[in-house]
Amino acid sequence: MTTNDLGIHATGLTKSYGALRVLDGIDLAVPRGSVLALLGPNGAGKTTTVRVLATLTAPDSGTARVAGHCVTAERSRVRERISLTGQFAAVDDLQTGAEMLRMMGRLAGLSARDSRARAGELLDRFGLADAAGRTAKAYSGGMRRRLDLAAGLVSRPEVIFLDEPTTGLDPRSRQDLWDLVRELRAEGTTVLLTTQYLEEADRLADRVALLSGGRIAAEGTPAALKSRVAGHRLDLTMATRDAYETLASRAVHLAPEELTLGLPTDGSAAHVRALLDELDPDRTAVDRFTVRGATLDDVFLTLTGAAS
Repeated sequence: MTTNDLGIHATGLTKSYGALRVLDGIDLAVPRGSVLALLGPNGAGKTTTVRVLATLTAPDSGTARVAGHCVTAERSRVRERISLTGQFAAVDDLQTGAEMLRMMGRLAGLSARDSRARAGELLDRFGLADAAGRTAKAYSGGMRRRLDLAAGLVSRPEVIFLDEPTTGLDPRSRQDLWDLVRELRAEGTTVLLTTQYLEEADRLADRVALLSGGRIAAEGTPAALKSRVAGHRLDLTMATRDAYETLASRAVHLAPEELTLGLPTDGSAAHVRALLDELDPDRTAVDRFTVRGATLDDVFLTLTGAAS
């Protein structure tokens, strides 16, 4: 794959704030028309990575090209080709939905006629046509988020950065946004998504990069990352708190309130029986168990050393 095939290409990105090293040599290669999900615990460097790639923050060292242009030497060209949607909807409460989108069209260089046409197209696409004449202050949270996303698509960007875009959305609005991401990918748009919802990354991303301590701890397809941890997980609900605490250090998943913990397994009956015999030889410690496929939660907890 050549550089021209990549929507985002970063090598050795570093960024520090005082003594705090936020990015410590980030490498990314995102093919055009694909979705990359950036995962990581709070403070891992996800938002800083997005800010560097979106030309809002200069890296201390390293190089990055977005939509074929350098984020430091060709900032204006990068900005013409990207869209950034942050964690909170950025809408003007005093404008109607239609006015805001028409304004964004004019700022993007569209004629008045084309701006009206593009605004109408996006209002229909995001289910906001009936609210087009209402000011944004009267919009619900989900409607404001949809308007914010629509504004980011006015110029038909080649690369879109979505920084935790579904935070605070209800399940229906979240599903609508997932559908939008799939549509954008099908149209050839490159999407970089940061999210706290691991199910979201599992469903949407072609590849996942797991950030930890400012570095890429793991990167690959969701299926490949899950296979690194275990093909399956044995979830045990323990009979007592003492039994739970005894096995907690071996677990890749912890749910202390339910006294449930998960351990890696290949999913075979022989391995499950062997684990149960090893962990509960007297058959008194385990109340019940289930075998399930590994998830990105397991990858996240195992590779970042976190537990939840």
